Amino acid sequence: MVPLRVLELYNGIGGMHHALRESCIPAQVVAAIDVNTVANEVYKYNFPHTPLLAKTIEGITLEEFDKLSFNMILMSPPCQPFTRIGLQGDMTDRRTNSFLHILDILPRLQKLPKYILLENVKGFEISSTRDLLIETIENCGFQYQEFLLSPTALGIPNSRLRYFLITRLQSEPLPFHAPGQVLMDFPKIESEQPQKHSIGAENRSDVKQIEPNTCFDSPQCSAKDIVKPACRRSMCFTKGYGSYVEGTGSVLQTAEDVQIETIYKSLTSLPEEEQITKLSMLKLRCFTPKEIANLLGFPPEFGFPKKITTKQCYCLLGNSLNVHVVAKLIKILYE
Repeated sequence: MVPLRVLELYNGIGGMHHALRESCIPAQVVAAIDVNTVANEVYKYNFPHTPLLAKTIEGITLEEFDKLSFNMILMSPPCQPFTRIGLQGDMTDRRTNSFLHILDILPRLQKLPKYILLENVKGFEISSTRDLLIETIENCGFQYQEFLLSPTALGIPNSRLRYFLITRLQSEPLPFHAPGQVLMDFPKIESEQPQKHSIGAENRSDVKQIEPNTCFDSPQCSAKDIVKPACRRSMCFTKGYGSYVEGTGSVLQTAEDVQIETIYKSLTSLPEEEQITKLSMLKLRCFTPKEIANLLGFPPEFGFPKKITTKQCYCLLGNSLNVHVVAKLIKILYE
């Protein structure tokens, strides 16, 4: 079987490429395109033989796209214009320009791709950019389905709700198409049951310990942010993880014989200094970049170049996606 020729747009650290490999469909990434130089260093480290174009997507002409002769597009356009905590600039945000360029180019390609998969944040589904996307692919003859999916649907102990769109160039609707609906679960076309995973943790002494006097001076970290290695849940990790405590992702309790609830119940009646002492009993630490990569489904061989700092690793992972979720969607799209 002739492998699909895949174009990976906004490649980041390669989550889509890893998902493509995990899906086991016959495919080859013919080009990856991203303007983020740090992300590209990580991508090259993990995929040294994939052609990587470090340039803006707006700068790529119709002729250059045609020369790549791709039949699948995997992409994660910038999410900042659509985030709930952002300005929600949508089409007026300059960071959307590259995606608008793609939508302008798509109908004019010499040969349309057969498959498209897009990932973005929750909020994209109610944007004007999404409406233009749907109008464009419908006019091109694609059939599509939208999803809001979290890794928890696959038994993965990490919440990361994201928008996905899968499209196929064909006349008949997809077998699981739900007109006008954004599906909240995977199509029931496979017999496999979700696996139940626990977080797991590296048994290392050099991982970053949380400093109680900086993180808990008012204590910012709530009990729901704290997890143990055997837990089957964790919060969504964002690009601010490691720099900020509240709302950026779970922290790991390494003290095995201390109950979180007991500690937090006693905090309100204590002065601030004693609160810090109490919290230190939990022996909290940040998840390592490797542990977060594991939760996001990156394979064991995935790594970062030595020159990439821990802060940069957290930022890149916070902007990435769950490999297992995308791999399953690729398989569903291809079947």
